[in-house]
Amino acid sequence: MAACILCPVPPLDLPPIGLGTYQNTDPDTCAESVEIALNEGYRHVDTAEMYGNEAAVGEGLARAAVDREDVIVATKIDTPNLAHDDLIDSARGCADRLGVETIDLLYVHWPLDSYEPQETLGALDGLVEDGLVDHVGLSNFTPSLLTEAVDLLDASLAAHQVECHAMLQQDELRRLAREHDHHLVAYSPLAKGEVVDVPEIREIAEKHDATPAQVALAWLLSKESVVAIPKASSHDHIEENMAARELELEPVDIERIDELGRTERMVDFDGTPW
Repeated sequence: MAACILCPVPPLDLPPIGLGTYQNTDPDTCAESVEIALNEGYRHVDTAEMYGNEAAVGEGLARAAVDREDVIVATKIDTPNLAHDDLIDSARGCADRLGVETIDLLYVHWPLDSYEPQETLGALDGLVEDGLVDHVGLSNFTPSLLTEAVDLLDASLAAHQVECHAMLQQDELRRLAREHDHHLVAYSPLAKGEVVDVPEIREIAEKHDATPAQVALAWLLSKESVVAIPKASSHDHIEENMAARELELEPVDIERIDELGRTERMVDFDGTPW
């Protein structure tokens, strides 16, 4: 149903843990992992035009024993396709590959290449007005670019997706998420596996009879406005990550991770504004 003033789409309520699909490019493996995750209780699946796996994500969504309307499907428009008309065409292609009538959450992947704030964000607003997109998001924006975009968008910003983990804590972007009332969606929340080697995290995991990955995710979930999308393809890792929702860290544990004070970025991109 098309969005309109008389029938507004409710604010986006993202689950604490979603499924990331970056580098999950084998069609069979990707579709199976999405199906498994949804059947295990995940209700947020994240992909991107750049990942080349939207069709496989759509296949997993179609095969899972869940209602389509219960799942938040998110994808991102690649940087060469951010001019007004290109973005609209790309969004339609994303929806076709995903096999959905409406994209629940559509991001600008990076503010690079053909990104032009008024033109790009105007196209996002138009997609919401036309009903192809329910919610708009931004990804990998600096604080200044994020603030500019929030001011230009007519639609409410639902989410800002960035690398965020115990070794890159994104204090300023988390503050802006609280201030602007949008989700900060943490990708690479396990720092490409590096969190398992952090002594403080390992000690907290032993204390709680949990895994270091679960501690790292639980720390993120302790932060206001933050949700995480760890990537996983095996059944065991999908279940392990989901179980982090039940892990309650003590204040002293959270403070100990807060004080790591490390700024180690695991993801870079040519032309990145960081």
